[in-house]
Amino acid sequence: MNLINRHLDKNNLHHAYLIEGAREEIVPEVFDFIKSLGIETAGNADVSHISLDSFKIEDARNLKSYATEKSFSNQKNGKKIFIISANSFLLEAQNTMLKMFEEPIENTHFFIIVPDVNSLLKTLVSRFYLISTRQDLEEEGKDAEKFISLPLQKRIDFIKELLAESEEDEEGNEIVALDSARSRALKFLNALEFTLHQKLVSKRHFDIGFFEHLFKIREFLRMPGSSAKTLMESVALVIPNL
Repeated sequence: MNLINRHLDKNNLHHAYLIEGAREEIVPEVFDFIKSLGIETAGNADVSHISLDSFKIEDARNLKSYATEKSFSNQKNGKKIFIISANSFLLEAQNTMLKMFEEPIENTHFFIIVPDVNSLLKTLVSRFYLISTRQDLEEEGKDAEKFISLPLQKRIDFIKELLAESEEDEEGNEIVALDSARSRALKFLNALEFTLHQKLVSKRHFDIGFFEHLFKIREFLRMPGSSAKTLMESVALVIPNL
């Protein structure tokens, strides 16, 4: 699909890429690009692929430890590659990664894949070469429009459906969602905030306290142990009907 190739230069390889989009589409392209560098990806201890739902502080610490180890390759300037895809990065993990990416590690390159960069600290995002493959928020915007117009009980039902962890097909087989509930909550929160801004931009006098609430909810969603359902239900309570 060539979603990211136009951003990648074999002759000028950045030390850290942050790629926003669907992991099932992006990861194969990253592997293809690495192969085009002449690096073998199968059975190569210098190429690590880490795929998680939630990237925690212990994962960040392990990554830092692995990244600072010497390359297993006997070749001079042998490269180490880390491909990391996760639905969410917990706040403590992001703070650990901040320190790691302050200074590039020689001959070490990172490809971090997330569904939504807005779930990350801006200071962390600033340390990467950012590539976005996401389409516009048209579909999520439609859901946000619908949500705003719903009565409270319907909003609660909407949240329950949005955050459902799994469902079954017609034959009763479980279908697990590609995005975690936390990731879906963050994406919907971004679309909701954008839609509210659009609706209220023409009004000179209105209560904007709920925007502060949305900001706090976004921060809480990044914290380990927080309940996405409880937090999003509080959003249903404070958003005005427009």
